[in-house]
Amino acid sequence: MTPAEYRETEQRTNGSAQAAPLRVAAADDSFLIREAIASVLAGSDRVTLVALCGDGSSLRCAIEEENPDVVLVDIRMPPAGDREGISLAARLRRERPTTGLIALSQYSDPELAVGLLRPSAEGRGYLLKERLNDRNELIEALEIVARGGSVIDPFVVEQLIDGAQLTAKSPIDDLTPREREVLSFMARGKNNRAIADDLTLTKRAVEKHVGSIFMKLMLKDEEIVSRRVAAVLMYLAGGSKRVVVEPFLSTAEMT
Repeated sequence: MTPAEYRETEQRTNGSAQAAPLRVAAADDSFLIREAIASVLAGSDRVTLVALCGDGSSLRCAIEEENPDVVLVDIRMPPAGDREGISLAARLRRERPTTGLIALSQYSDPELAVGLLRPSAEGRGYLLKERLNDRNELIEALEIVARGGSVIDPFVVEQLIDGAQLTAKSPIDDLTPREREVLSFMARGKNNRAIADDLTLTKRAVEKHVGSIFMKLMLKDEEIVSRRVAAVLMYLAGGSKRVVVEPFLSTAEMT
């Protein structure tokens, strides 16, 4: 069962789950950043800061005690340094699949972002610390990740795309109008069946369009980020403040 499916099950069995504020545990080795997180989240009825820690070890203990919905973590901090946020994300994926995680970084680092998204982008976010300046944006990101979506900073997306050595002419330009339409629905979190219903097509026809999109965008099965997520990143990278990939867009191909 995917994280999104876990959350849907929890919401069906607990009618108040959606109305309750998100429980957030956060960690950063910088006192100033911790104060900024506390200040930004204070007073919001949408989130409750249940723990604020200075290192990964303390955060792990807090997660066990508080069972947060989302963890907000500095990607570089003790005890593992550069890999602390990645290590914690992997551990949560194994042990607490319903817990979302947003990694904060002072610098745009595509390699660390890809490490965070492996093997699934579902319920994960990667934002630069400058996003702490906008309360609504940060809380919205926490909510998106809590329901199984992904939030990726636009500067990271740009570098991921640059790293793929795309030509000046984007492969998106080679898509037919219908393929671009299908891709736009993918970007809204629609699976193939939902796209077929919206466009009055057969599910098989949508699958053919999706296959053609992957081929034209040169996205192979072994892509480190799933083909569906990678396609949406390429489509959305142009003008939005950040890329939002909702729950259907995970490394598991949606059918």
